[in-house]
Amino acid sequence: MTHIKVKEESTKQKKSESAEVPHEPAEKENKSDLEAKLEEKDREAKENYDRYLRVSAEFENYKKRVEKEKSETYKFANENLLRDLIPVLDNLERALEHGREADNSKALLEGIEMTYKGFWAVMEKHGISRVEAMGEEFDPNHHEAVMVQEDVQSPPGVVISQLQTGYRLHNRLVRPAMVVVSKKPEINPDEDPEA
Repeated sequence: MTHIKVKEESTKQKKSESAEVPHEPAEKENKSDLEAKLEEKDREAKENYDRYLRVSAEFENYKKRVEKEKSETYKFANENLLRDLIPVLDNLERALEHGREADNSKALLEGIEMTYKGFWAVMEKHGISRVEAMGEEFDPNHHEAVMVQEDVQSPPGVVISQLQTGYRLHNRLVRPAMVVVSKKPEINPDEDPEA
């Protein structure tokens, strides 16, 4: 029986030796394949990093360019309004000169009225409008009540006087109208309500 064991052990050793021998070249091939793949991945990583740096730089340049354009847009946004107001200013200067030279106040008034109309034409052209308040119901979104006054002719909460005009730019409120709002008259118990 010992003889059989020896044979089995020697065949086991031969099998393990034969199994190890073919694996060595395969391991070398695997190692060289892995190194090649690693080099390829390193190259891809470098390309991706370079691409990232370029895109990042392009994006920074884009942000700077947009900021510059935005700044210039804000800086010159009112250029068209100014171009339209300059002739109105010229007319106002002419009206003042004419008023200084002539003793006729009617001519001066006509010149100022024409200038005023021209001014409002420019304002409307650029989307500026007045906030209508007289006779309207008080609206805190468009009116600023500076006083409340008793009024028997108007229902309570109605604008009975406008102290300062309010303005809108397109639909955005620029300045609310300063108004006086009506309230119901208080009845004094000493007074006869029918008197």
